[in-house]
Amino acid sequence: MTSVLTNGFLIFQHNSHSCSHNRNHSSVHTQQPAGPVREVQIDPYIILDDELKYFYDDVRDLLQSGTSQPELDTIACYYFDGQGKALRPMVTMLMAKAINYHLNNESHQLVHKQRQIALFSEMVHSASLVHDDVIDQSDFRRGKPSVNALWNHKKVTMAGDYILSIASIMIARLRSDDVTIVLSQILTDLVQGEFMQLGSRETENERFAHYLTKTYRKTASLIANALKATAVIAQADDNVAEVAFQYGRNIGLAFQLVDDMLDFVSSSEQMGKPTAADLKLGLATAPVLFACEKYPELNPMVMRRFSEPGDVERAFELVHKSHGLEQTRFLAKKHCNEAIRLAQELTESPYQKGLQVVADLVINRMK
Repeated sequence: MTSVLTNGFLIFQHNSHSCSHNRNHSSVHTQQPAGPVREVQIDPYIILDDELKYFYDDVRDLLQSGTSQPELDTIACYYFDGQGKALRPMVTMLMAKAINYHLNNESHQLVHKQRQIALFSEMVHSASLVHDDVIDQSDFRRGKPSVNALWNHKKVTMAGDYILSIASIMIARLRSDDVTIVLSQILTDLVQGEFMQLGSRETENERFAHYLTKTYRKTASLIANALKATAVIAQADDNVAEVAFQYGRNIGLAFQLVDDMLDFVSSSEQMGKPTAADLKLGLATAPVLFACEKYPELNPMVMRRFSEPGDVERAFELVHKSHGLEQTRFLAKKHCNEAIRLAQELTESPYQKGLQVVADLVINRMK
């Protein structure tokens, strides 16, 4: 593959095989260079514009077509307003198109099926947010009132179930047992992860392993298995499917580690939700668990889930006095570096390069 500069755009050209659709889908903007031409970092959202442009419209259409209950439709569509990061569908489609290039199979039919998997990933994610809002009794998400603050919890819970059911029907229509099995694991992991979070009172030695397993099940499994499913539906071999899975697992773990770090350092305005929210929910995340090594007085607070007056404030202070935030970022960076290494096992293409850029986006994000 070569790259040439045309009208201020960096265009990647396929040398090894022809594309099934003839368009410069991988162009990214660059400034006119004074010196030698240098490659500009790819923007994954730009190279996936065709796949993501009407993404949330399609989700809302699916949900609307499945019910004649206007209120159910309103609640179910509430978080599909296009204000989210769309990280999961973006990464799913990047991996899908990187694998298709790797396999020299870029048919429209295959991409359409993979996009259904991307839709599924975002629908399951949003359904889990709806259920989380009920469990956590949160009032605020993505800079607006949560579903739980606007409707009663019974209706909200059923709306979450409804999103899952519509997503499941969509996947059943792909008529691939292997894909259905892979994606069903996401739902199993989500429920188990939530149970682990609700009941974590394990000993100090078990605590970090418990946290990482819970984080995998609640966050990383969705990305890992969605990416694996795009490989399975493309009939990739087990090695490629495993690369997709492990890349997603590492990106998912890094994403949640950064999220847990931002809970201590970002403003509520940046995050779109209250900060120190995890402590207020009684949750000990990576920054707290690392801080426990320097400040053992945190251990009894963790055991009582920061329930006594002053616990949240004191824990917040000790995390900042320790190296907990730096250690959390270091661990996230390790997972990002591993994701980059895995992406490099695929044939070089704009999408394969985009997968490497995602690792930078994850580690450097501020909200």
